[in-house]
Amino acid sequence: MNAFLLAAGLGTRLRPLTCEIPKCMVEICGKPLLGWWLEKLEALSIEKVLINTHHLAPQVERFVAENNFNINIELFHEDELLGSAGTIKANRGFIDDKDFLIIYGDNLTNIDLKPMIDHHVEKSPVMTMGLMEMPRPETRGIAVLNDDNVITDFVEKSANPPGNLANAGLKVASPELFNYLDGDKKPLDLGFDILPRLIGKMHGFVLEGYLQDIGNPEDLESARKNWKSLVSKTLT
Repeated sequence: MNAFLLAAGLGTRLRPLTCEIPKCMVEICGKPLLGWWLEKLEALSIEKVLINTHHLAPQVERFVAENNFNINIELFHEDELLGSAGTIKANRGFIDDKDFLIIYGDNLTNIDLKPMIDHHVEKSPVMTMGLMEMPRPETRGIAVLNDDNVITDFVEKSANPPGNLANAGLKVASPELFNYLDGDKKPLDLGFDILPRLIGKMHGFVLEGYLQDIGNPEDLESARKNWKSLVSKTLT
């Protein structure tokens, strides 16, 4: 299985830190966030990972070149940000016509992804979305599940969310997803543009473990503190 590691965001809420370093290269417990992700994907036996770059891309390129990872890494530079779905759309050939992972690279997590992958392989929906109960649901994409774990509603960042099961930024998708990546909209966003079209065609999988978005200084500091007690545990 291959994986998209979406890591090209500008990290505007982390400025001025991200004026000089890309968000995925922010250090957590002595290692860039990107390094934690690549080690996790290695341990999961992912065959290839595509990392999109944009802001301060040479730093990402140098990190990949100077470190030996037991995984095939492809870098995909975007002169203009394509959006989460746009990056995937532009790289149809990368998936080798197999199921694939989609990972939002601005999260730090110790969650075991294998049960979600196994669920997706067994049930074969267009997509399986990792979900977690999270605070501030109005700031997140929220899914509603039926008794068969089919997502019957999905709302991105609504003032009146229909629940608190949030998109965790961890997904498994089938090649059929590309049938929904049509049109010429740029940037093309998974949350706003694609996921609402997949209602009834995707499953939700409730995850257990630690997951922290490092999008603002407070969350980054929290991640750094919490990770110290978790770093010695299994990262797959």
